[in-house]
Amino acid sequence: MNLINPDLLRLAGMALADVLGLSGPADAKLGAFFRQNRELGTKERAFVAESVYGVLRRRSFLAYVADGEDPRKLLLAWLLRIQGMSMRELDEVLNKQQKEWAQEIKAKSGNDLPKAMQADIPEWLWESMVAQYGEAETLAIARSMHLPATLDLRVNTIKATRDEVMAKYASEKTEVTATPYSPIGIRMPQKVTISRHILFTDGKIEVQDEGSQLIAHLVAPRRGEMIADFCAGAGGKTLALGALMRNSGRIYAFDVSEKRLLNLGQRLKRSGLSNLHSQRISNEQDPKLKRLNGKFDRVLVDAPCSGLGTLRRNPDLKWRQTPQDIVELTAKQTAILARAAKLVKGGGRLVYATCSLLQDENEAIAEAFLSAHPEFALKPANEILAQQQIPLDTGKYLKLFPHIHQTDGFFAAVFEKTALPEEKSAKPKKVKAIKEDATVEIA
Repeated sequence: MNLINPDLLRLAGMALADVLGLSGPADAKLGAFFRQNRELGTKERAFVAESVYGVLRRRSFLAYVADGEDPRKLLLAWLLRIQGMSMRELDEVLNKQQKEWAQEIKAKSGNDLPKAMQADIPEWLWESMVAQYGEAETLAIARSMHLPATLDLRVNTIKATRDEVMAKYASEKTEVTATPYSPIGIRMPQKVTISRHILFTDGKIEVQDEGSQLIAHLVAPRRGEMIADFCAGAGGKTLALGALMRNSGRIYAFDVSEKRLLNLGQRLKRSGLSNLHSQRISNEQDPKLKRLNGKFDRVLVDAPCSGLGTLRRNPDLKWRQTPQDIVELTAKQTAILARAAKLVKGGGRLVYATCSLLQDENEAIAEAFLSAHPEFALKPANEILAQQQIPLDTGKYLKLFPHIHQTDGFFAAVFEKTALPEEKSAKPKKVKAIKEDATVEIA
């Protein structure tokens, strides 16, 4: 923290003021701020980013001890009450007014605070989570979100093994450990810039939370199959599926965003995969999907959700989401899952996943789907993972939490479609591999 000076503190306050407007994602706002302040060095940028995210994680508590949401006071409160800095350390940094604020912030008692403030989540979210998990567990979950996430990497097994990647990092004196559950994951305890590292540029590693890697193992694609990633986004899970298939069969990556699919295209070039088609769709009811009904062996629905399981990385989400947002999201999730189900062939598998902690987006969606689709049955997630020698048992659903599993919060349900008699006896059709970077047009 010895790099702090009055100018850097002022810039951090400006960045925080911009982000606190909550008119857009914090990472996008921060990115724009750094583009406008290119003179900042790496350490200065790191301080600004850590300050902004630190305040967002503890915004409720810090607003209490700072007696309001003045960005300059919140920043001081974060340094003094969360980072544990002393007045002596800040003596040459603060002006007279700021020193008065600092004294008031240090003097404010933090005892007997309301539970929602201790958890540092909005009251509506506290009540919703307590109804599911109880007070003690909700507090444990919420507090685990106050800490920054580790950096998890997925080894691209098309190009390397986990042992090879770990040996390379060990030779560079970079501390890494194998993820405890994903057989192809590596964890770094601290943020390390990897975008220029040879392992990344050669496509041997991808940034992907261990929980996200495990979703791909629930899909458990086999060589030669037809797979759909129905909400592919930038394609992290799509690429993981392609590697699990050893570059055989065919994967369709669907998304409504052209920009996200372009990002997937860039990642695809590094990956060495040649079995992937990307396709933009207007929405889940796009007519282009109709001729693909009943064609897929496995379909992944990584549904748009509140993202409340990712608060270690995206702490602004808890302050931006509202109960009405959840209502709208659950309607969208129900519709997307129902449409994706039509793509699954008899005997095929459908996986519904979110990075949410809320029952409304998770178990409630899964149970309503089963009630409305008797041709599908729930396949226990723990059985699927056990078949792959993955030592993780969270019951019939996959349910991951930072304070238990050191991953983001994830939920997944696996459904299998009853095979019709003629489908049981039919031989699987061979699927030709496709050219690298191909984009399919489904007319």
